[in-house]
Amino acid sequence: MPGPLAGLTILDLTSVVLGPYATQLCADMGARVIKIEPPTGDMVRQIGKSKVTKGMGPIHLTVNRGKESLCLDLKRPEGKAAFLKLAAKADALFHNMRPEAIDGLGLDYESVRAANPTLVYVGAYGFGTDGPYAARPAYDDIVQGISGVAGLLESLSGEPRYAPTILCDKTTGLMAALALVTALLGRARSGQGQKVEVPMFETMASFMMVEHLWERAIVADGSIGYTRMLSPDRRPYRTKDGYVCATPYADKHWKAVFEAVGRGELMSDPRFATINARSQRINEVYALMSQLMRERTTAEWLALFEREEIPAAPVQYLADLPADPHMKAVGLFREVKHPSEGEIRQLRSPIRFFATGGEMGSPAPTLGQHTRALLAEAGLAPAEIDAMIAAGTAKEG
Repeated sequence: MPGPLAGLTILDLTSVVLGPYATQLCADMGARVIKIEPPTGDMVRQIGKSKVTKGMGPIHLTVNRGKESLCLDLKRPEGKAAFLKLAAKADALFHNMRPEAIDGLGLDYESVRAANPTLVYVGAYGFGTDGPYAARPAYDDIVQGISGVAGLLESLSGEPRYAPTILCDKTTGLMAALALVTALLGRARSGQGQKVEVPMFETMASFMMVEHLWERAIVADGSIGYTRMLSPDRRPYRTKDGYVCATPYADKHWKAVFEAVGRGELMSDPRFATINARSQRINEVYALMSQLMRERTTAEWLALFEREEIPAAPVQYLADLPADPHMKAVGLFREVKHPSEGEIRQLRSPIRFFATGGEMGSPAPTLGQHTRALLAEAGLAPAEIDAMIAAGTAKEG
Protein backbone atom coordinates (compact mmCIF):
# COMPACT_ATOMS: atom_id res chain seq x y z
CA MET A 1 0.00 0.00 0.00
CA PRO A 2 1.33 3.44 -0.94
CA GLY A 3 0.97 5.32 2.38
CA PRO A 4 -1.32 8.15 3.56
CA LEU A 5 0.73 10.92 1.89
CA ALA A 6 0.85 9.19 -1.51
CA GLY A 7 0.30 11.62 -4.35
CA LEU A 8 1.99 14.55 -2.60
CA THR A 9 5.33 15.90 -3.83
CA ILE A 10 7.72 17.67 -1.46
CA LEU A 11 10.80 19.55 -2.67
CA ASP A 12 13.49 19.02 -0.04
CA LEU A 13 16.06 21.82 0.13
CA THR A 14 17.32 20.72 3.54
CA SER A 15 20.68 19.49 4.74
CA VAL A 16 22.39 17.71 7.65
CA VAL A 17 19.73 16.11 9.94
CA LEU A 18 16.88 18.39 11.05
CA GLY A 19 15.26 18.86 7.65
CA PRO A 20 16.21 15.51 6.10
CA TYR A 21 14.77 13.70 9.14
CA ALA A 22 11.48 15.58 8.77
CA THR A 23 11.19 14.83 5.06
CA GLN A 24 12.26 11.21 5.56
CA LEU A 25 9.30 10.81 7.90
CA CYS A 26 7.07 12.18 5.14
CA ALA A 27 8.65 9.83 2.61
CA ASP A 28 7.95 6.87 4.91
CA MET A 29 4.31 7.98 4.90
CA GLY A 30 4.19 7.81 1.12
CA ALA A 31 5.08 11.32 -0.04
CA ARG A 32 7.32 11.75 -3.03
CA VAL A 33 10.36 13.64 -1.74
CA ILE A 34 12.78 15.22 -4.21
CA LYS A 35 16.02 16.15 -2.48
CA ILE A 36 17.77 19.06 -4.18
CA GLU A 37 21.49 19.15 -3.45
CA PRO A 38 24.31 21.48 -4.54
CA PRO A 39 27.14 20.07 -6.68
CA THR A 40 29.12 19.33 -3.51
CA GLY A 41 26.17 17.40 -2.04
CA ASP A 42 24.59 17.59 1.39
CA MET A 43 27.46 17.69 3.92
CA VAL A 44 25.88 14.85 5.90
CA ARG A 45 26.97 12.52 3.08
CA GLN A 46 30.57 12.95 4.26
CA ILE A 47 29.94 12.30 7.97
CA GLY A 48 31.12 8.87 9.06
CA LYS A 49 32.68 6.03 7.11
CA SER A 50 31.32 5.10 3.69
CA LYS A 51 31.01 1.41 2.91
CA VAL A 52 31.62 1.48 -0.86
CA THR A 53 30.87 4.85 -2.43
CA LYS A 54 32.29 8.15 -1.24
CA GLY A 55 29.52 10.44 -0.07
CA MET A 56 27.29 7.63 1.19
CA GLY A 57 27.90 7.96 4.91
CA PRO A 58 25.73 6.20 7.53
CA ILE A 59 23.64 9.18 8.62
CA HIS A 60 22.85 10.05 4.99
CA LEU A 61 21.69 6.47 4.46
CA THR A 62 19.42 6.78 7.49
CA VAL A 63 17.73 10.16 6.95
CA ASN A 64 17.52 10.31 3.16
CA ARG A 65 15.94 7.00 2.25
CA GLY A 66 12.84 7.03 0.10
CA LYS A 67 13.98 10.18 -1.74
CA GLU A 68 15.09 11.12 -5.23
CA SER A 69 18.28 13.15 -5.64
CA LEU A 70 18.50 16.13 -7.97
CA CYS A 71 21.92 17.79 -8.02
CA LEU A 72 21.46 21.39 -9.07
CA ASP A 73 23.37 24.65 -8.61
CA LEU A 74 20.66 27.08 -7.54
CA LYS A 75 23.09 30.01 -7.66
CA ARG A 76 23.04 29.83 -11.45
CA PRO A 77 20.06 31.22 -13.38
CA GLU A 78 19.51 27.96 -15.27
CA GLY A 79 19.51 25.98 -12.04
CA LYS A 80 17.05 28.31 -10.36
CA ALA A 81 14.78 28.30 -13.43
CA ALA A 82 14.70 24.50 -13.49
CA PHE A 83 13.93 24.40 -9.78
CA LEU A 84 11.00 26.81 -10.16
CA LYS A 85 9.55 24.59 -12.88
CA LEU A 86 9.54 21.72 -10.40
CA ALA A 87 8.10 23.99 -7.70
CA ALA A 88 5.22 24.90 -9.99
CA LYS A 89 4.08 21.26 -9.87
CA ALA A 90 4.95 20.46 -6.25
CA ASP A 91 2.76 20.47 -3.16
CA ALA A 92 5.34 21.67 -0.65
CA LEU A 93 8.84 23.05 -0.34
CA PHE A 94 10.90 22.57 2.81
CA HIS A 95 14.23 24.27 3.54
CA ASN A 96 16.41 24.85 6.60
CA MET A 97 18.58 27.72 5.36
CA ARG A 98 18.94 30.98 7.22
CA PRO A 99 16.55 33.66 5.93
CA GLU A 100 19.26 35.69 4.19
CA ALA A 101 20.61 32.58 2.46
CA ILE A 102 17.30 31.49 0.93
CA ASP A 103 16.46 35.11 0.06
CA GLY A 104 19.86 35.49 -1.59
CA LEU A 105 19.00 32.62 -3.93
CA GLY A 106 15.80 34.42 -4.92
CA LEU A 107 13.78 31.55 -3.47
CA ASP A 108 11.99 33.42 -0.70
CA TYR A 109 8.30 32.64 -0.20
CA GLU A 110 6.94 35.41 -2.40
CA SER A 111 9.24 34.48 -5.29
CA VAL A 112 8.32 30.79 -5.15
CA ARG A 113 4.65 31.61 -4.57
CA ALA A 114 4.65 33.43 -7.91
CA ALA A 115 5.39 30.08 -9.55
CA ASN A 116 2.87 28.16 -7.43
CA PRO A 117 0.31 30.09 -5.33
CA THR A 118 -0.96 26.94 -3.59
CA LEU A 119 2.47 25.74 -2.44
CA VAL A 120 3.08 25.02 1.25
CA TYR A 121 6.44 26.65 2.02
CA VAL A 122 8.12 25.47 5.24
CA GLY A 123 11.27 27.06 6.62
CA ALA A 124 13.09 25.58 9.62
CA TYR A 125 15.34 28.21 11.16
CA GLY A 126 17.58 28.50 14.18
CA PHE A 127 15.58 31.42 15.51
CA GLY A 128 12.25 33.01 14.64
CA THR A 129 12.50 35.72 12.00
CA ASP A 130 10.84 38.37 14.18
CA GLY A 131 13.50 38.26 16.90
CA PRO A 132 16.97 39.79 17.29
CA TYR A 133 18.67 36.39 16.86
CA ALA A 134 17.10 35.76 13.44
CA ALA A 135 20.34 35.98 11.44
CA ARG A 136 22.42 33.84 13.79
CA PRO A 137 23.67 30.42 12.64
CA ALA A 138 22.42 27.54 14.74
CA TYR A 139 23.40 23.91 15.11
CA ASP A 140 22.18 21.39 17.66
CA ASP A 141 24.85 22.15 20.28
CA ILE A 142 24.17 25.88 20.06
CA VAL A 143 20.46 25.41 20.61
CA GLN A 144 21.03 22.89 23.41
CA GLY A 145 22.99 25.64 25.13
CA ILE A 146 20.66 28.57 24.63
CA SER A 147 17.41 26.66 25.21
CA GLY A 148 18.34 25.39 28.67
CA VAL A 149 19.15 21.78 27.82
CA ALA A 150 22.87 22.01 28.62
CA GLY A 151 22.17 24.03 31.77
CA LEU A 152 19.62 21.51 32.97
CA LEU A 153 22.20 18.72 32.74
CA GLU A 154 24.41 20.65 35.15
CA SER A 155 22.19 19.31 37.93
CA LEU A 156 23.45 15.80 37.09
CA SER A 157 27.07 16.33 36.07
CA GLY A 158 28.06 19.44 38.03
CA GLU A 159 28.66 21.42 34.86
CA PRO A 160 26.66 22.25 31.73
CA ARG A 161 26.71 19.33 29.29
CA TYR A 162 25.20 18.47 25.94
CA ALA A 163 22.79 15.55 25.75
CA PRO A 164 24.55 12.71 23.86
CA THR A 165 22.14 12.90 20.95
CA ILE A 166 21.18 15.58 18.42
CA LEU A 167 18.16 16.36 20.54
CA CYS A 168 17.29 19.76 19.07
CA ASP A 169 17.66 18.70 15.43
CA LYS A 170 15.43 15.66 15.85
CA THR A 171 12.83 17.35 18.06
CA THR A 172 12.55 20.28 15.66
CA GLY A 173 12.45 17.84 12.75
CA LEU A 174 9.45 16.13 14.31
CA MET A 175 7.75 19.49 14.86
CA ALA A 176 8.53 20.51 11.29
CA ALA A 177 7.06 17.29 9.88
CA LEU A 178 3.91 17.95 11.92
CA ALA A 179 3.77 21.53 10.65
CA LEU A 180 4.23 20.43 7.04
CA VAL A 181 1.52 17.80 7.16
CA THR A 182 -0.83 20.13 9.06
CA ALA A 183 -0.38 22.88 6.46
CA LEU A 184 -1.07 20.39 3.67
CA LEU A 185 -4.25 19.33 5.46
CA GLY A 186 -5.24 22.97 5.74
CA ARG A 187 -4.62 23.47 2.05
CA ALA A 188 -6.75 20.43 1.21
CA ARG A 189 -9.63 22.10 3.04
CA SER A 190 -9.14 25.72 1.98
CA GLY A 191 -7.24 25.47 -1.31
CA GLN A 192 -4.69 27.97 0.02
CA GLY A 193 -0.96 27.53 0.31
CA GLN A 194 1.00 29.33 2.99
CA LYS A 195 4.37 30.04 4.53
CA VAL A 196 5.23 28.11 7.70
CA GLU A 197 8.08 28.89 10.10
CA VAL A 198 9.58 26.32 12.51
CA PRO A 199 12.39 27.83 14.64
CA MET A 200 14.67 25.59 16.70
CA PHE A 201 15.06 27.91 19.69
CA GLU A 202 11.34 28.45 20.20
CA THR A 203 10.60 24.78 19.55
CA MET A 204 13.05 23.63 22.20
CA ALA A 205 11.93 26.27 24.72
CA SER A 206 8.37 25.04 24.26
CA PHE A 207 9.48 21.41 24.46
CA MET A 208 11.55 21.89 27.62
CA MET A 209 8.93 23.95 29.42
CA VAL A 210 6.16 21.35 29.15
CA GLU A 211 7.11 20.13 32.63
CA HIS A 212 9.91 22.48 33.63
CA LEU A 213 7.82 25.67 33.63
CA TRP A 214 6.57 24.06 36.83
CA GLU A 215 5.33 26.60 39.41
CA ARG A 216 5.93 29.54 37.07
CA ALA A 217 2.81 28.36 35.24
CA ILE A 218 0.72 29.57 38.18
CA VAL A 219 2.95 31.96 40.19
CA ALA A 220 5.16 34.62 38.60
CA ASP A 221 7.97 34.14 41.12
CA GLY A 222 7.47 30.37 41.52
CA SER A 223 10.24 27.83 41.16
CA ILE A 224 11.18 26.61 37.69
CA GLY A 225 12.19 23.02 36.93
CA TYR A 226 10.13 19.90 37.58
CA THR A 227 11.52 18.59 40.86
CA ARG A 228 11.05 14.90 40.03
CA MET A 229 13.20 15.26 36.90
CA LEU A 230 15.90 17.13 38.81
CA SER A 231 16.29 14.73 41.72
CA PRO A 232 19.90 13.47 41.96
CA ASP A 233 18.53 10.00 42.74
CA ARG A 234 16.41 9.79 39.59
CA ARG A 235 18.52 7.21 37.82
CA PRO A 236 18.54 3.46 37.15
CA TYR A 237 18.53 1.70 40.50
CA ARG A 238 21.46 -0.46 41.54
CA THR A 239 20.43 -3.97 42.56
CA LYS A 240 22.47 -6.75 44.16
CA ASP A 241 23.96 -7.62 40.77
CA GLY A 242 23.14 -4.91 38.24
CA TYR A 243 20.69 -2.13 37.44
CA VAL A 244 16.95 -1.81 36.90
CA CYS A 245 14.80 1.05 35.64
CA ALA A 246 11.57 1.11 37.62
CA THR A 247 8.74 3.59 38.09
CA PRO A 248 6.34 2.64 40.86
CA TYR A 249 3.64 5.26 40.41
CA ALA A 250 0.24 4.34 41.80
CA ASP A 251 -0.30 3.65 45.50
CA LYS A 252 -0.71 -0.08 44.80
CA HIS A 253 2.72 -0.13 43.15
CA TRP A 254 4.42 1.30 46.23
CA LYS A 255 2.51 -1.04 48.50
CA ALA A 256 3.83 -4.03 46.52
CA VAL A 257 7.42 -2.75 46.66
CA PHE A 258 7.32 -2.03 50.39
CA GLU A 259 5.78 -5.41 51.19
CA ALA A 260 8.30 -7.22 48.99
CA VAL A 261 11.17 -6.05 51.20
CA GLY A 262 9.29 -6.49 54.47
CA ARG A 263 8.63 -2.78 54.95
CA GLY A 264 4.86 -2.72 54.57
CA GLU A 265 4.58 -0.18 57.40
CA LEU A 266 6.03 2.48 55.11
CA MET A 267 2.69 2.67 53.33
CA SER A 268 1.29 4.16 56.54
CA ASP A 269 4.06 6.78 56.69
CA PRO A 270 2.45 10.12 55.69
CA ARG A 271 5.53 10.92 53.60
CA PHE A 272 4.88 7.98 51.27
CA ALA A 273 1.19 7.13 51.65
CA THR A 274 -0.21 9.12 48.69
CA ILE A 275 0.97 10.27 45.29
CA ASN A 276 0.67 13.90 46.37
CA ALA A 277 2.81 13.29 49.45
CA ARG A 278 5.41 11.41 47.42
CA SER A 279 5.58 14.17 44.81
CA GLN A 280 6.21 16.73 47.57
CA ARG A 281 9.13 14.68 48.91
CA ILE A 282 10.46 13.15 45.72
CA ASN A 283 14.12 13.28 46.76
CA GLU A 284 13.32 11.24 49.88
CA VAL A 285 11.29 8.79 47.80
CA TYR A 286 14.07 8.20 45.28
CA ALA A 287 16.68 7.88 48.03
CA LEU A 288 14.55 5.32 49.85
CA MET A 289 13.93 3.37 46.64
CA SER A 290 17.67 3.36 45.94
CA GLN A 291 18.28 1.70 49.32
CA LEU A 292 15.49 -0.87 48.94
CA MET A 293 16.51 -1.95 45.42
CA ARG A 294 19.91 -3.14 46.65
CA GLU A 295 18.23 -5.90 48.67
CA ARG A 296 17.38 -8.12 45.66
CA THR A 297 18.88 -9.18 42.35
CA THR A 298 17.90 -7.70 39.03
CA ALA A 299 16.04 -10.87 38.02
CA GLU A 300 14.13 -10.95 41.31
CA TRP A 301 13.03 -7.34 40.97
CA LEU A 302 12.00 -7.73 37.33
CA ALA A 303 9.91 -10.79 38.21
CA LEU A 304 8.20 -8.89 41.01
CA PHE A 305 7.56 -5.84 38.85
CA GLU A 306 6.10 -7.96 36.07
CA ARG A 307 3.84 -9.81 38.49
CA GLU A 308 2.57 -6.58 40.06
CA GLU A 309 2.35 -4.75 36.69
CA ILE A 310 4.80 -2.09 37.82
CA PRO A 311 6.54 -0.30 34.90
CA ALA A 312 10.12 -1.58 34.80
CA ALA A 313 12.86 -2.62 32.38
CA PRO A 314 16.50 -3.69 32.44
CA VAL A 315 19.16 -1.20 31.39
CA GLN A 316 20.07 -1.81 27.76
CA TYR A 317 22.68 -0.20 25.56
CA LEU A 318 22.32 0.90 21.94
CA ALA A 319 24.18 -2.17 20.73
CA ASP A 320 21.61 -4.37 22.49
CA LEU A 321 18.59 -3.04 20.61
CA PRO A 322 18.79 -5.03 17.33
CA ALA A 323 18.75 -8.29 19.31
CA ASP A 324 15.99 -7.21 21.70
CA PRO A 325 13.18 -9.79 21.39
CA HIS A 326 10.48 -7.15 21.05
CA MET A 327 12.43 -5.30 18.35
CA LYS A 328 12.92 -8.55 16.48
CA ALA A 329 9.23 -9.41 16.73
CA VAL A 330 8.05 -6.05 15.38
CA GLY A 331 10.80 -5.91 12.74
CA LEU A 332 12.00 -2.39 13.48
CA PHE A 333 15.53 -3.12 12.25
CA ARG A 334 15.71 -4.19 8.62
CA GLU A 335 18.50 -5.57 6.47
CA VAL A 336 18.29 -3.80 3.10
CA LYS A 337 20.08 -4.34 -0.20
CA HIS A 338 21.40 -0.97 -1.41
CA PRO A 339 22.17 -0.78 -5.16
CA SER A 340 25.65 0.68 -4.62
CA GLU A 341 26.46 -0.04 -0.98
CA GLY A 342 25.33 -3.65 -0.65
CA GLU A 343 23.78 -4.86 2.60
CA ILE A 344 22.94 -2.05 5.01
CA ARG A 345 20.77 -1.82 8.13
CA GLN A 346 17.81 0.55 8.33
CA LEU A 347 14.95 1.16 10.74
CA ARG A 348 11.41 1.15 9.44
CA SER A 349 9.05 3.90 10.54
CA PRO A 350 7.80 3.23 14.09
CA ILE A 351 4.36 4.44 12.95
CA ARG A 352 1.93 1.93 11.45
CA PHE A 353 -1.06 2.87 9.29
CA PHE A 354 -3.42 -0.09 9.13
CA ALA A 355 -5.71 1.19 6.36
CA THR A 356 -3.33 3.06 4.08
CA GLY A 357 -0.01 1.40 4.78
CA GLY A 358 3.26 3.29 4.80
CA GLU A 359 6.65 1.64 4.66
CA MET A 360 10.31 2.27 4.06
CA GLY A 361 10.97 3.70 0.64
CA SER A 362 13.91 3.01 -1.64
CA PRO A 363 17.43 3.23 -0.16
CA ALA A 364 19.06 6.68 0.05
CA PRO A 365 20.16 7.93 -3.38
CA THR A 366 23.62 8.63 -4.66
CA LEU A 367 24.30 12.29 -5.43
CA GLY A 368 22.37 13.30 -8.54
CA GLN A 369 21.00 9.80 -9.09
CA HIS A 370 17.72 11.13 -10.51
CA THR A 371 18.93 14.43 -11.99
CA ARG A 372 18.33 13.66 -15.63
CA ALA A 373 14.88 12.15 -15.12
CA LEU A 374 13.74 14.99 -12.87
CA LEU A 375 14.92 17.73 -15.23
CA ALA A 376 13.10 15.98 -18.06
CA GLU A 377 10.00 15.84 -15.86
CA ALA A 378 10.35 19.61 -15.31
CA GLY A 379 10.07 20.06 -19.07
CA LEU A 380 13.70 20.48 -20.14
CA ALA A 381 14.75 19.03 -23.46
CA PRO A 382 17.58 16.45 -23.58
CA ALA A 383 19.91 19.01 -25.17
CA GLU A 384 19.20 21.51 -22.38
CA ILE A 385 19.91 18.87 -19.76
CA ASP A 386 23.17 17.90 -21.48
CA ALA A 387 24.21 21.56 -21.54
CA MET A 388 23.45 22.05 -17.84
CA ILE A 389 25.44 18.94 -16.91
CA ALA A 390 28.35 19.98 -19.11
CA ALA A 391 28.39 23.45 -17.53
CA GLY A 392 28.26 22.04 -14.01
CA THR A 393 24.86 23.57 -13.25
CA ALA A 394 23.51 20.06 -12.81
CA LYS A 395 25.20 16.80 -11.95
CA GLU A 396 24.09 13.24 -12.49
CA GLY A 397 25.18 10.34 -10.35
